[in-house]
Amino acid sequence: RARLPGQLQRSLPCSCRRRRWQHRPALQVTNEPILEFKPGSPERAALQKALADLKGKTEEIPCVIGGEEVWTPTVRYQLSPFNHAHKVAKFCYASKELINKAINAALAARKEWDLKPVQDRAQIFLKAADMLSGPRRAEVLAKTMIGQGRGTGQSRERLGEGSQPSGSAGLGPGCGSPAPLRGELSPAERRSAPQGNAVLWKPSDTALLSSYAVYQVLLEAGLPPNVVQFVPADGPEFGDAVTGSEHFCGLNFTGSVPTFKRLWKQVSENLDRYRNFPRLAGGTSPSCRFLGCRVPIPCGLREQQISG
Repeated sequence: RARLPGQLQRSLPCSCRRRRWQHRPALQVTNEPILEFKPGSPERAALQKALADLKGKTEEIPCVIGGEEVWTPTVRYQLSPFNHAHKVAKFCYASKELINKAINAALAARKEWDLKPVQDRAQIFLKAADMLSGPRRAEVLAKTMIGQGRGTGQSRERLGEGSQPSGSAGLGPGCGSPAPLRGELSPAERRSAPQGNAVLWKPSDTALLSSYAVYQVLLEAGLPPNVVQFVPADGPEFGDAVTGSEHFCGLNFTGSVPTFKRLWKQVSENLDRYRNFPRLAGGTSPSCRFLGCRVPIPCGLREQQISG
């Protein structure tokens, strides 16, 4: 049974402790019909209108740190993969100082978010899922199509994956989440920390437009501003800052093998700095047992084993 640390457990009122771990019946869900986007259908008309609204436009996207928009002088562009003349997004890169500021902002919000009952956290993401499958569907599909060159079926798959639940427990102070080319909707599934973690979300440069749309949906659904920091940044600089923080506790990564190996190496080099690691390590060594060996062992030494 999961338990809070003793000091924190004692500091909570009894009613709060009961509410935090109270069992609730499983959520009843039903499958929605698959939209085929046939000519003349309402969903096709809504999608065509959303695509027309994006034609020739460039959306300006800031970093969002501590719930505030931050504009930096380092600017990058996301190009439409099938029309390189169309800059679909103009976004700011966060500096190392700004990334560290985002870490501090996430830490400030983590305790309150972690103590929030899991049912209340889940309601935020359920509301976001309803928004993505309802009034915001056409917008997010259009931004995924025009920004990443996906068809309606591929965009729908990513949108559906984004609303799947995740049941892992929160790990601790902060998690880093670099997103790959195809990871524009992953935050709604696991990077957005419905488990109680505080997260720095570094969206992919090639999926900024749709990533920012999903981030806005999460905020509109009621996600506290500091729980997820939206931090577009240079990949190596983001990795150095996050893995070098003493509060680092987890990395959610999907991408290339060389990048993964680099991040893994950085984490291993900083293990001694982390406050949250190791979480548990056994105190015994591998043991060997010899046939026919009848050596009496005092009670106080029974935990000691013969190493081999």
